[in-house]
Amino acid sequence: MIDKLTLNSTLDREEFLNLISNITEDDKQYLFGQAMQARRRHYGNAVYLRGLIEFTNMCKRNCRYCGIRAANKNADRYRLSNDEILSCCENGYRLGFRTFVLQGGEDDYFTDDRLCGLVSEIKARYPDAAVTLSVGERPKNSYQRLFDAGADRYLLRHETASGRLYNQLHEEMSLSNRKQCLYDLKEIGYQVGAGFMVGLPGQTDEDLVEDLVFLKELSPHMVGIGPFIPQKDTPLANEKSGTAEKTVLLLAVIRLLLPNVLLPATTALGTITPKGREMGLMAGANVLMPNLSPVSVRKKYSLYDGKICTGEEAAECLNCISLRIKSCGLSPDMSRGDFKI
Repeated sequence: MIDKLTLNSTLDREEFLNLISNITEDDKQYLFGQAMQARRRHYGNAVYLRGLIEFTNMCKRNCRYCGIRAANKNADRYRLSNDEILSCCENGYRLGFRTFVLQGGEDDYFTDDRLCGLVSEIKARYPDAAVTLSVGERPKNSYQRLFDAGADRYLLRHETASGRLYNQLHEEMSLSNRKQCLYDLKEIGYQVGAGFMVGLPGQTDEDLVEDLVFLKELSPHMVGIGPFIPQKDTPLANEKSGTAEKTVLLLAVIRLLLPNVLLPATTALGTITPKGREMGLMAGANVLMPNLSPVSVRKKYSLYDGKICTGEEAAECLNCISLRIKSCGLSPDMSRGDFKI
């Protein structure tokens, strides 16, 4: 089945379910080997580094798993000014980053005019750098304006492609609209990132198969997946976390499903276990996102408990991550790292 997935870049639903539910330890090692070969064929040994700027933890949404949900009265809210965001970019550019990822909650303060002005200013100062936005659901004309202002990429994790599970986790939101946003972004011309959580309360392997089928259908340029980790001030505070083992299994499957996709080893994976990001790289991941946000706000962007890399300056964080990449026999790459067709 692994050879079939490698050869055809897809399986049917029953085969996906059998693979992720019943894989043996020996087959898992074979799967990881195939995934690393697929990454090497498309991207060599490069692991792309993106500079992450978490610029607002204000959010109007109430996703039940998220520590910055609107209903969390214990969240210490912040919003970076344009000068602070541009200072993060300046520091990142000086360190060598050529992609800036601007991530935040769904904060209505950042109107199209404000965000377009910010994106335009970053592109004017650093024309050789890519700008990635991750600011949630917006109307298609908003996405178009941001693209026209210079945004290159957009991350919008669908979180789960199971309608049942999505409805349990998201108040006043719909999976169909989430998916439509992703299709709109692709149609406009962004490099688009989708993704999901592994180990959500109530999630079954059949739900994860839905995620794989949706990813194949969407064919995004980036896929970000990470284990569910509870946050103490959310309705899911007492639920059990997902696992690194299941997450890296799915990373390897996604590498073979979408061989040239850009695939991060996420901070959540590094949080759930100290060597989580290395495990992700050895299962076919090829992107890491060191944090460029001011140290003073990093702990406030608390989507889940125990988040790592909240106390290091950007240069220190970069050095640590570079060493982790090299320990896997791979090479840190600070270039834009665009999707390769």
